[in-house]
Amino acid sequence: MTTTAADIITALDRISDPVSGKGLAESGRAAPPRVNEGAVSLILDVSGLSGDARAKLETEIKAVVGALSGVETVRVAMTSEKRTRRIIAVGSGKGGVGKSTVAANLAIALHRMGRKVGLVDADIYGPSQPRLMDAEDAKPTAKEKQLEPVPTRFGVPMLSMGQLMKPGQALAWRGPMAGNALGQIIDADWDGIDLLIVDLPPGTGDIQLTMIQRHKPAGALIVSTPQDLALIDATRAIDLFNQAHVPVIGLVENMAGYACPHCGEVSDPFGTGGAEAAAKDMDIPFIGRIPLDIAIRKGSDAGEPPAAGDQAAPFDAIAARVIEWLNKPPM
Repeated sequence: MTTTAADIITALDRISDPVSGKGLAESGRAAPPRVNEGAVSLILDVSGLSGDARAKLETEIKAVVGALSGVETVRVAMTSEKRTRRIIAVGSGKGGVGKSTVAANLAIALHRMGRKVGLVDADIYGPSQPRLMDAEDAKPTAKEKQLEPVPTRFGVPMLSMGQLMKPGQALAWRGPMAGNALGQIIDADWDGIDLLIVDLPPGTGDIQLTMIQRHKPAGALIVSTPQDLALIDATRAIDLFNQAHVPVIGLVENMAGYACPHCGEVSDPFGTGGAEAAAKDMDIPFIGRIPLDIAIRKGSDAGEPPAAGDQAAPFDAIAARVIEWLNKPPM
């Protein structure tokens, strides 16, 4: 029987993290492995460990994983966190659910609540944060081969491929090139920033896997509309983070209820309550509902994020839940 990534994760959890005492995968010390015809590769976070402890872990991993059926070679790449910065990934199972709008406004709301926040547009093929953050004309500079984030008038520095491309330019990049571009943005000079909000592309593809394996998000926020089709895809996104042992902070329901600007009557073109019910079924927190409001749409298109103005309330509520999650002691 061929060994799977799940088998390797189970094996890794038989080895104790020297700091937490949990298994290496459960503690987040070992990233999800890659398996290719008998060759196993994984990334090990060795932050806070002595040289002897690192060598001991590498030896144990190679012995335990190497003993699995069909495994011929085991490669362990060691990384060490240089900063205490935490990453919150904002994802969705499908496009068109307002994920980027939620990411931008969450970053602004967190900043207004006193957090030192940066915003990363990881949607390499369809970047929208420059428009949302009124930063389309801003171009990043580099210092000693390291990108420097672009300041915005909302107090949230940001980086996006959209700031490095010509307007309307299509990127015909394969996965590795897109992954390298993401690495340059994540590893930019985020001096003074302790929290990065990362706007992921929709789906569960190369960028998501690169984000999880190389950059270790502290948690993930999933955005969906209330309709069943969107929720089916949102469930897949949640499953990806669960498999990778990235905590899911919660589910946000966007475009929930439309108030007619003329008569005030509320209708539900995408349904209502679907995301909240799905969160309950999946035993994850439901942390907010954002209405389908023309003021939010107009403000976003104009580079005037609602969280910076009169439509801030729903985003403030979500930001408060995220801060509550961040302040919880580690399990």
